[in-house]
Amino acid sequence: MPPKQKAAAKACKPATQAAAEPVPETVEERSRLRFYQTNPVEQRFQDVGLPGLTPTEKKTYAHSRLIIPVTEHQIPLSSKAEREFWKQVTKEAFPTRRLRKDYSWGKDRNGRDFGTYKPEDFQQHTLKQASLTALDIHHRSFLARRDIARRNGTEIAEEELEAEKKRRKEMAALKRELYGDIVGPLTSDPEWDDVIPIPSNEAEDALARIAYPDDYAEAVSYLRAVMAAEECSPRCLRLTELVIAMNPAHYTVWLYRFQIVKTLQLPVVDEIQWLNEVALENLKNYQIWHHRQLLMDYHYPRIASDAEVVKKLGKSEGDFISTMLVEDTKNYHVWSYRQYLVEKLGLWTPNELGCTQNMIEDDVRNNSAWAHRFFVVFSDPKVSTKGLPSTAHDPKVPDSIIDREVSYAKEKITSAPQNQSGWNYLRGVLAKGGRSATTVSDFADQFVSGLGEEDEKVQSSHALDLLSEVYSEKKETTKAKLCLQRLWEKWDPVREGYWKHRASELERAT
Repeated sequence: MPPKQKAAAKACKPATQAAAEPVPETVEERSRLRFYQTNPVEQRFQDVGLPGLTPTEKKTYAHSRLIIPVTEHQIPLSSKAEREFWKQVTKEAFPTRRLRKDYSWGKDRNGRDFGTYKPEDFQQHTLKQASLTALDIHHRSFLARRDIARRNGTEIAEEELEAEKKRRKEMAALKRELYGDIVGPLTSDPEWDDVIPIPSNEAEDALARIAYPDDYAEAVSYLRAVMAAEECSPRCLRLTELVIAMNPAHYTVWLYRFQIVKTLQLPVVDEIQWLNEVALENLKNYQIWHHRQLLMDYHYPRIASDAEVVKKLGKSEGDFISTMLVEDTKNYHVWSYRQYLVEKLGLWTPNELGCTQNMIEDDVRNNSAWAHRFFVVFSDPKVSTKGLPSTAHDPKVPDSIIDREVSYAKEKITSAPQNQSGWNYLRGVLAKGGRSATTVSDFADQFVSGLGEEDEKVQSSHALDLLSEVYSEKKETTKAKLCLQRLWEKWDPVREGYWKHRASELERAT
């Protein structure tokens, strides 16, 4: 008789065989290895099918497949049969818990299948999930303790509050890394737990959605919530500071901040000190200066009766304006605020006039300084008529002031004949004094010689423009037209159309 066929290896043997297999490089490969380790003769079954298994392998395969159904009482067995079944399972050391062959580990926040992770990387990911769970348990415990403390009329200890802030930062970092969840500084701050942020209502399918940075979007959503609740508190003041730091051009947050300052009756001087730092970091920002003006309108009535305090305020504001103008000598917002301040505090002083003179000395082409000088000289309520247009004749202005300013303009024009600022100022002074352009014809004439001739020399196109007006007033139309013609032909061809228009106006007038 042929020798008996050797019995198949017991179920515990495949583990020894698996040890000789290559070490799995991915989680999916490790899962596949574990599947075959926990499902005896499964590989043989897949290779040769049930008919190809030996009787012992068939018995092992059948027992391993019945473990779960028998455990869950899906297959009824007699007491004796069940005892024999579990006796065989114990003898063969079949694992009672097994992985499914089609088990999916899911995907990470970037859509990558966890099955493609290296086992050590997946272990790190799992440890981070466990850390997040532990932190969340401590977080919920903190919330419970805080609620109990508040019900008892007390507050939680500062040390616990700081620990919770630190914990939330760690949780935020883990959530961002694990799941891509954006948790900003406000969400991580226990102080804001009672506020439900209001997100932007911009449509998801909007043609051009604004891609706000995450921290900014979070801060503005909290801003909407506290503004809707009309809350004016120290934490709201800090929130406005946060939003302004990220977007100083946010007009609404400035208005809200001013409302908080008024409601809480905060010291305006302190607010201005903070505002100075913001202004120096954002030189071209308009909202800063509007906020400053609102503060001044709010603060001035309270100190108007104290001349010394008003004087001190005027000096401090003037000093800061000078600092700003060092950074940008032609900053429109700063000059506008300076005009407002002169009128508000009554700074119609020689010192203010001297400041404009210094600015013009530094840069005779600084049109902003010229404009401010004109305002200081001709808007002073002591020597001017309130409500008149800026270039209208004002009989209240003394002739001595007109003479002084005409002389000043001539002096600066002589140093830079082609500078339009000086000529414009001269025209404005003449208009205020009700004087004709003919009064300065000799002065303008010195910058033009040989007009229309071969040896023509023009030091200032603006002088030529003024002379055309002088000749027009004298009814010397031919000379006036010649001035305009030479401007469009040679001395200012860029504005040819304008000069020709002026010439046609002369013809119609005659």
